[in-house]
Amino acid sequence: VTSLCQILKCNSEYWAATTGSHLLGTEDAPEFCTALRAYAHCTRRMARTCRGDLAYHSAVHGIDDLMVQHNCSKDGPTSQPRLRTLPPGDSQERSDSPEICHYEKSFHKHSATPNYTHCGLFGDPHLRTFTDSFQTCKVQGAWPLIDNNYLNVQVTNTPVLPGSAATATSKLTIIFKSFQECVDQKVYQAEMDELPAAFVDGSKNGGDKHGANSLKITEKVSGQHIEIQAKYIGTTIVVRQVGRYLTFAVRMPEEVVNAVEDRDNQGLYLCLRGCPLNQQIDFQTFRSAQATEGRTRRKGPSLPASPEAFTYETATAKCREKLPVEDLYFQSCVFDLLTTGDINFMLAAYYAFEDVKMLHSNKDKLHLYERTRDLAPGNAAPSGRPQALPALWAALLCLSRCWSVLL
Repeated sequence: VTSLCQILKCNSEYWAATTGSHLLGTEDAPEFCTALRAYAHCTRRMARTCRGDLAYHSAVHGIDDLMVQHNCSKDGPTSQPRLRTLPPGDSQERSDSPEICHYEKSFHKHSATPNYTHCGLFGDPHLRTFTDSFQTCKVQGAWPLIDNNYLNVQVTNTPVLPGSAATATSKLTIIFKSFQECVDQKVYQAEMDELPAAFVDGSKNGGDKHGANSLKITEKVSGQHIEIQAKYIGTTIVVRQVGRYLTFAVRMPEEVVNAVEDRDNQGLYLCLRGCPLNQQIDFQTFRSAQATEGRTRRKGPSLPASPEAFTYETATAKCREKLPVEDLYFQSCVFDLLTTGDINFMLAAYYAFEDVKMLHSNKDKLHLYERTRDLAPGNAAPSGRPQALPALWAALLCLSRCWSVLL
């Protein structure tokens, strides 16, 4: 499933044409204006398919603003020459950002270090909330992942295979709201096979404000891994493309997590409240059935063959290659291999846990285990020993003693 809106292609072409040109002098204005007109022409071609796309509208408004700022005419050549690269040492970054644009320095100048929380979404999809609740959800379509006074994050999940209940994240939109003298509003958008290293307006930082460098994007692996640092709110976001689908992970101070104007009417905010009950999947029951049956369960009789058919045994063996600790990340890996047959979901679980190790502030809570139910054979977690057996023995002992008294 691919979105018909290809605004990211326009953004990428513009960024390629203007890389390193943000501080160009007036002598370079004609070249810059040519790139802007080409960008505008590309967005006009996308007008019909992108009509309801937030990133598209953000790009259109951004182009208009840049044309006014640089006195560009809407009429003129639209070829896309590569603009010159800035000399070493010149950049869009500013090292003299005001203190208000550094969260720890400004918000906690006279108090303890803030308490950071983590949320992650990966795989089929699996959600780890800010409160360390772990859920497997359906949540097909568009859902809000984060919604507070500083930023919004929305994910779109689509079926992995036609006719399948298995879904994965195919699109991600992050909106950083304008904040004091630090940053302008910025929108980042990624989708399948398109993981840009820039915001939708082509920039890599927070804009023209004095503290713009308190928000910036860094490309870690081209087309596979980007990191967004938002120092003004003490937040780090990691977005990856693993296989065809996206993963999301964030580290955020509790104060920012809870910064909402109307908590009671906040609605569904998956990272904070988790998935609705009617959207949650009990993959432990599914896994137990797989272990008993010893075969791959299909979601429908007409479902196309998956890239590789896994049994419960082969799926657990494959997941152990990357996830030796049999925690919920391991269990989600097994679940995803059984439901999709796609080996990339094993890598998604692996990288999701790698992001937890980097972003979670409490190293004692990296692994999560099921505590209340016994797991399938060979998959018992350290804290997952069955609690029913001792209670059963106690009940039998009581009955035997009562019976003896009656006799």
